[in-house]
Amino acid sequence: MTRQPFVIQPSDYPRSLDVVGEHITVLASGAATGGYEIFLQEGPEGSGPPPHSHPWDESFYVTRGEIMFGMADEEKVAKAGTLVHLPGGTVHWFRFGKDGGQMISMTSREAASAMFEHIDREISAGAPDLPRLAAIAAEHETQLAG
Repeated sequence: MTRQPFVIQPSDYPRSLDVVGEHITVLASGAATGGYEIFLQEGPEGSGPPPHSHPWDESFYVTRGEIMFGMADEEKVAKAGTLVHLPGGTVHWFRFGKDGGQMISMTSREAASAMFEHIDREISAGAPDLPRLAAIAAEHETQLAG
């Protein structure tokens, strides 16, 4: 199958995925692009993933609010207009700040969209089963730290 150009307008966005309280909209899957993936990520104050790593690069561009990023032993507050790039293998996490926030993220290859869809299907945002979350992450080449 030959990849085709596409345009995604807000009225065309797919349903956002609930990934342990964070809302992730897949704007461009690796299946559609032939490689990289693009997401719109929004979350309430305090939401975000635990420390983890995966083999793909990931970049985040903050569009609203403040988001605290942890990378190895370093923490940075990213305000709207900030780009954060994380090479594959980097242990990282983030937390949406006061009043929540929004960012666009991009991965270097197809993988994250399948993991987010899997988590959305099986993990409750209100009372997440952490051992099952870790197992799902591992199935998608993501290791939770600690």
